[in-house]
Amino acid sequence: MQTIPGVGVKVAQMLVAEIGLDMSVFPTSAHLASWAGVCPGNHASGGKRKGGRSRPGPKWLKAALTEAAWGAVKAKGTYLSAHHMQIKGRAGGFKAIGATRHDIVVAYWHIVHDHVPYRELGTDWAARRFSPTQRAKRLTAQLEALGFDVTLEPTPAPPT
Repeated sequence: MQTIPGVGVKVAQMLVAEIGLDMSVFPTSAHLASWAGVCPGNHASGGKRKGGRSRPGPKWLKAALTEAAWGAVKAKGTYLSAHHMQIKGRAGGFKAIGATRHDIVVAYWHIVHDHVPYRELGTDWAARRFSPTQRAKRLTAQLEALGFDVTLEPTPAPPT
């Protein structure tokens, strides 16, 4: 658990003490995030989604997660710091810390539930996920799986 950016010895001990190691209680990481009180609030009115308060969770756990989130933000070159900066730009600093706490809880669930080490996604994760070359590669693979032969050619630049 200490491989998660921002999670040190004391925060890892707090996570184990508050959440435990038996993940059969939480079927998905979303269930754990909801129980911990770090899932985003949900308030909709008139078809518009508005920000809402997250539910109250264990106060010692939320304090430890907040400490870990601030530590993760300071760690440069990590997915958590890049994701924090992305959200901070459009929603503000406190919402971004809440999202970072959520990311840490989701990582904890996967580490304990699947018995896998933490895997760093990198700072360019969003760019790689939505880049045109990645999308073209994914869509080409889907068409080939359906039995089509696909040849991609770049479109010529429009005349100016």
